[in-house]
Amino acid sequence: MLRVLALARATAYALSLFAVAGCGGSARLAAKADTGPNPTLPEPTRSLVPTVKVAKAVGWSAGATPTPAPGLSVNAFASGLDHPRWLYVLPNGDVLVAETNRPPTPDPPANPIRGMFMKSAFAKAGAAAPSANRITLLRDADGDGVAETRSVFLQNLMSPFGMALVGDEFYVANADAIVHAPYRSGDTRIDATPAKLTDLPGAPRNHHWTKSLLASRDGSKLYVGVGSNSNIGENGMDIEAGRAAIHEIDIKTGQGRIYASGLRNPVGLAWQPQSGALWAVANERDELGSDLVPDYLTSVRDGAFYGWPYSYYGAHVDTRVQPQDPALVAKAIAPDYALGAHVAALGLAFYDGKLLPARYANGAFIGLHGSWNRKPPSGYKLAFVPFANGRPAGPIEDVLTGFLDEQGQARGRPVGVVVDQHGAVLVADDVGNVVWRVVPAR
Repeated sequence: MLRVLALARATAYALSLFAVAGCGGSARLAAKADTGPNPTLPEPTRSLVPTVKVAKAVGWSAGATPTPAPGLSVNAFASGLDHPRWLYVLPNGDVLVAETNRPPTPDPPANPIRGMFMKSAFAKAGAAAPSANRITLLRDADGDGVAETRSVFLQNLMSPFGMALVGDEFYVANADAIVHAPYRSGDTRIDATPAKLTDLPGAPRNHHWTKSLLASRDGSKLYVGVGSNSNIGENGMDIEAGRAAIHEIDIKTGQGRIYASGLRNPVGLAWQPQSGALWAVANERDELGSDLVPDYLTSVRDGAFYGWPYSYYGAHVDTRVQPQDPALVAKAIAPDYALGAHVAALGLAFYDGKLLPARYANGAFIGLHGSWNRKPPSGYKLAFVPFANGRPAGPIEDVLTGFLDEQGQARGRPVGVVVDQHGAVLVADDVGNVVWRVVPAR
C-alpha cells in the first residue's frame, strides 16, 4: 500500500510539473539571430521544469500539401507509408525509404518521472508507434513524379536507418549493427538474409537510436553517425562509449575508428560537391532555454572534437556537466553554420542536380524535424543553405513550410532528404507518412 501511495504522489507531482511545463521561458532572440556562421548565443536559462511545447501529430487532410517557396512546387511522390524516416536513391532511379521507428528500450530511465513524461511526449508527437523494421522500394517508371509501384525491398530489420550501395552489395545501418546483402540492378526485393559487417553502439537505452550511413567516394569506407545516449551525459559517461561521434568503418574488414567526436547527435551526412569534404548536421543539447543551443551544419574534420558534452560552440562551457574536462574544451571546434535552436536538423543533401534553378547548385537542403522544447516552436520545414566555393554563402532559406497548422498541430515533420535521378528533391515526412517531391513551378 505504501508503494502504491508513493507512486500516486510521484505521479501527481509529475503531472503538476507537466501542467506548467508549457509555461517556461519563450525565445527572445530576433528571428534568425540563432542562425548563420556567427549565431547569437545568449546566457543559458535554466529552470526546475524545462520548456516543453510538443506539437500534436494530426497528419495531412485530403489534398493538402506543404507550402513551397516561390518558384517551386510540391507533390506527394508516395503516401500511406509507415513512419518513413530515411531515403536512398539507387543508380537506376528507384527510391528506397526506411519505414522505421525507435527500437524497444529495455533499460529504464534514470529518472522515472522524466521517463514517463518523455514517453507521453513521444506519443503526442507521433513517435511512439512500433517500428515497421523494413525498407520499401518506390518506383516511378513513367517519370511523372509519382511512384506507381512499391514493394518490400528488405524486412525483419532492427530499426533500420542509413543505407548505402557499394558495388553489388547493399548496406543498412540498423540501430545496433551494419548489415549487408547482395543487390542486382533492377531488383525490387532482397531475399537473402543480411550478414553483419560490424556492431554499432546500441542497447541498453539507445537514446539517440538512428544510425546514418555514407559511403566514401571510392567505396572503401563507410561513415556512420552515432548519437549520444543522453542529453548531456547525465547517465554517466560509461554508456557513452563510441557515441556522439562519426565512425569510419573499413568495408572489407568491418574494423572501425572514431573519425570525429563530440557531436551530440550527428544525423545527416553528405559529401560537399565542390570541396569533396564531409559535412554533417547535428542536434545540440536541450534544457538551456528556448534560445540555446542552435543545431548546426558543419564540415567534419578527421580527428576533431566538437564539444559534447562539456561545451558547445567551441569553448562555451556547459556547467551542468560535472566533472568537466578542460583539456577537451580547449580543443573543441565551433561548427560552421547554425541552423537555429532546437530545430532538430536530421536530413542533409547537397544539390548536384540540374532541374532546380541554378541558385540551388551545390547548396544544402536540410530536413528540420521540429522542436519539442522551445516556445514558439522551431523547425518543421525543409530549409536550404546556399554554398559557394565549398562554403556556406548566405542566410538560411525556407523551401517547404506549412507542416504546422494554424493550431500549432503537426501535419507533418520532415526527416530524410535526397536528390532523385531527375534532380527533384525528395523529403520523407514521418508524421504525414508521405514522401514529398519538390520541383520547379510550372
